[in-house]
Amino acid sequence: MARKRTIADIAQLAGVSKATVSRVLNHKPDVDPATRERILRIMEDVGFVPSITASGLAGGRSRLIGILVPAFTWPLIPDIVRGVAEVAGNTIYEIVLYSINDKTRGDNKGDVIDHILSTNLIAGLLAILPGQSSRYIVRLHQLGFPVVMIDDQALPPAMPWVGADNYTGAYEATHHLLNLGHRRIAHIQGPLRYLCSRERYRGYCQALQEAAIPLDPALVIEGDFEVAGGQSAAYTLLTLPPEQRPTAIFAGSDGMAYGVLATAAALGLRVPEDLALVGFDDTYSSAIIQPPLTTIKQPFSEMGQRAAELLLSLLDKASQQFSGTYPYPSFRRAATLEVAREPENHSDDPRPYETTLPDHERENDEPIRIFLSTSLIVRASCGSKLRATAPPSL
Repeated sequence: MARKRTIADIAQLAGVSKATVSRVLNHKPDVDPATRERILRIMEDVGFVPSITASGLAGGRSRLIGILVPAFTWPLIPDIVRGVAEVAGNTIYEIVLYSINDKTRGDNKGDVIDHILSTNLIAGLLAILPGQSSRYIVRLHQLGFPVVMIDDQALPPAMPWVGADNYTGAYEATHHLLNLGHRRIAHIQGPLRYLCSRERYRGYCQALQEAAIPLDPALVIEGDFEVAGGQSAAYTLLTLPPEQRPTAIFAGSDGMAYGVLATAAALGLRVPEDLALVGFDDTYSSAIIQPPLTTIKQPFSEMGQRAAELLLSLLDKASQQFSGTYPYPSFRRAATLEVAREPENHSDDPRPYETTLPDHERENDEPIRIFLSTSLIVRASCGSKLRATAPPSL
């Protein structure tokens, strides 16, 4: 097998220094056009493929963006990563994927993140649903490392963040069922330790309140976002006495909605004839199950795009500020583990986190938080309007 060509080989063939080859690789303007053309032609002739990490370090900065994911098997991860890749594909940056999940215990979470950064391979980090690891991500931001959170399970105190407008999505899901004439609308929540679950519950409550329908605690059950959790919650709801049983269920995730479908079928109930159903996410399977699921579509790909654009703007700002010198020190484990306790939010405002200022009017020290709109996707699982009850006026 032929030996892989190096920058030194190209420099020798072109009769220039390695520094000149590095300047060409890093698109520096201070290279004679004829020399640049000769170096590029030699690279093409010998099939030279530059090392991304080597050329980045030679230029003082990494050309890699890290993406931290909770698990590669989560259905939303491919769409978010695709959005990031679409943006990164038009830049000099490449993507590196890392995985960390809640099974990684205690200080090991800090060890994983510290390992990622101690290598100095990445210029910045996108953290998708970091969950219990978010406090370490916040610490990185406080240390000055470019990092953006995507749709985390709790809103960090002060750092760049991109997510979906869960409150409005849940409101629209419940509003749709109300417009179909349903009055006994149950809600299967996601785990209440998650920000999105609390936001979806608030949207559900707001729609009922506007329709002058009292909240029935018996119709609200906490689930786990999984199919099994949806099955268990649906069994509790659908085995209530007929006069107490819901005619519609708003599930806080598509996965739990699939569980509702399974339980309804096991109990001999038809969807949508006996029970209307709305989910939340619009994952791939929701369009092909039977009946196709009415759901709230989350803009996963756009989340990735906007987060990548935000991170690139931070990297560009850092590049201009430090004039091409990689500004971030090697992070030591002790520093990474110095994390602050995240404050809890006790506001009664149903949408306390949305920022209304356009990006160009923000103060430099104000974190950019982007809430993306969701959309109602109407399919067969809701059926037509109830005949016995007129739809509410909203």
